[in-house]
Amino acid sequence: QVQLVESGGGLVQTGGSLRLSCAASGISFSRYAITWHRQAPGKQRELVAVIYSAGSTNYADFVKGRFTISRDNGKNTVYLQMNSLKPEDTAVYYCNAVLGYTNYWGQGTQVTVSS
Repeated sequence: QVQLVESGGGLVQTGGSLRLSCAASGISFSRYAITWHRQAPGKQRELVAVIYSAGSTNYADFVKGRFTISRDNGKNTVYLQMNSLKPEDTAVYYCNAVLGYTNYWGQGTQVTVSS
């Protein structure tokens, strides 16, 4: 059974930091690209960052320079370090494992940034 479990969300003030984790089980983790998406109330889900199996990364323009995605294949875990948080970063953050046409989603973790 495949599971992706996000953790690390919470309430933080503007300018603060959080580190999200996405722990995977049931997949050959190192083969998968892992993405972080987010969805704010009333808005579409949007891509935040991706880390590929080889370790290369890409970021949405609105998080470049503030967020860092990384992976530890030994722990089957991907991290999203979020610094300089803004109220507009408030959303549910989801991780997603992708390999070809196969993809799995976690249940999400809430991030709330107060002004």
